[in-house]
Amino acid sequence: MEALDKIAIHTNFGLIDYAIVAIFLVVSTALGVYATRYIKNMDDYVVAGRGVQTYIGIASMIAAEMGLVTVMYSAQMGFANGFSAFAIAALSAIAGFIVGCTGFIVVPLRKLCVMTIPEFYEKRFTRGVRILGAIILAGSGILNMGMFLKVDSMFITSVMGMNSDWQLKIAMSVILLLVLLYTMLGGMMSVVLTDYMQFVVMAISLIAVSVLLMGIFGWTGLMNNVYQIKGDAGFNPLLTSNGMGPSYLVWMLFLGFIGACVWQTSVMRATSAADTNVVRRTYAWGAVGFLIRFLIPYFWGICALVFVFQTPALKAIFLPPGGASSTLQLRAMPVALSRLVPAGAIGILTAGMLAAAMSTYNTYLHTWSAVITQDVIAPLSRTNLSSNTRILLARIIMCFVAVFLLVWGLWYPLGEKLWDYMAVTGAIYFTGAFATLVGGIYWKRASTAGAYAAFTCGFFMLMGLKPVQEIFKVNWPSQNVGLSVTAAAIVAMILFSLLFPNKKEVPQ
Repeated sequence: MEALDKIAIHTNFGLIDYAIVAIFLVVSTALGVYATRYIKNMDDYVVAGRGVQTYIGIASMIAAEMGLVTVMYSAQMGFANGFSAFAIAALSAIAGFIVGCTGFIVVPLRKLCVMTIPEFYEKRFTRGVRILGAIILAGSGILNMGMFLKVDSMFITSVMGMNSDWQLKIAMSVILLLVLLYTMLGGMMSVVLTDYMQFVVMAISLIAVSVLLMGIFGWTGLMNNVYQIKGDAGFNPLLTSNGMGPSYLVWMLFLGFIGACVWQTSVMRATSAADTNVVRRTYAWGAVGFLIRFLIPYFWGICALVFVFQTPALKAIFLPPGGASSTLQLRAMPVALSRLVPAGAIGILTAGMLAAAMSTYNTYLHTWSAVITQDVIAPLSRTNLSSNTRILLARIIMCFVAVFLLVWGLWYPLGEKLWDYMAVTGAIYFTGAFATLVGGIYWKRASTAGAYAAFTCGFFMLMGLKPVQEIFKVNWPSQNVGLSVTAAAIVAMILFSLLFPNKKEVPQ
């Protein structure tokens, strides 16, 4: 705690910056609430009436996938790995572009007119597979979301100079409550409408701050300093000294595909699209967003690394001989920006980052509440729930998810890099889901038993979390766990489908 106390030495954040942030929060919330007038039924609430066009879909996807938590974990990767981290951005963009060109998984889902991925599981397999898949999906997604408030609070604390815990908790609680308010009321309509506005604010701040940092450090200066600090590992992603290497890059490429076509928050854009052509264009052009969502925060992290290296007081905190903790490393980027970005501009930056945070919160809150309502509660109900009842249930579930975010963020000891935590918790679902979706869509002989077996394999991803590894006294790289579990899920899908086929062959 003493090292954290020393961080809040100075910030350029002033009254004008508070005013900018306040205006943004009011406008964003009002816009979200305004969208409620367009909600007539559950179809409007969950998938915006399937009327989302290309430009709205692209902006909404980029805004949702580039939350403040994304900026923070990407900046941490840039700080820890230097320019080597750029390889991850390239792989993510390649994966997204391939999905857009081929329509892999997302186009068949849109053709089936499903609102959620688990809905496909019932169409293709059984209601039991749908319920199990939905429980794992929602549980994995909510767990994945558990660090959002904690990490975003680190940014707010460092940039705005909020030194006490009670200030931090009140500020983040207010933001969460505002997002919860308009997302509960307007559903997907509010999500896509506010995401579009938040995308504009976020884009302006990202570009402006990047230009400022380039002017301060210069490209040559950054490269020379990174080489002095990291050596070849700061430029070559194939080296393992920074925790990367060939297996890590393969895992990152796979995560790029997962983020585009298996993760429900992204697929929600496909199921909300007006038609399959919009789906393809959204993903193809959205690949640029997948590239930018990593490149710019990586660049900020690299600038923070150089700034810390050149500032003795900060170097002693963030670059000690034994290495700084993962939690402390997350603060390096906002601490550097609080000193480098001038008053007024830092208010715009903070508004942009809050836009990034809110666009992610509203998407995740909406997605997981919709999945639990549509794919767990509704199938288990003995009656045909009306749209109004389903909307009410989704809103109640959102409140419980919001409470979890506040509690889990304070409880979980983040022992790994934030990006690795996000990948591992998400993989609890998507390792099994990838095998189930690919098998269910593209293989006639994929069976219900195969789907159950694939999903079961996903639970082994818990071994990728540091607290779990400490219990079992092992130290396995997360990429090795992830690739092994993915392979096991694919083998399980094939093996159990062949051993226990469905009685009736499913037409493709």
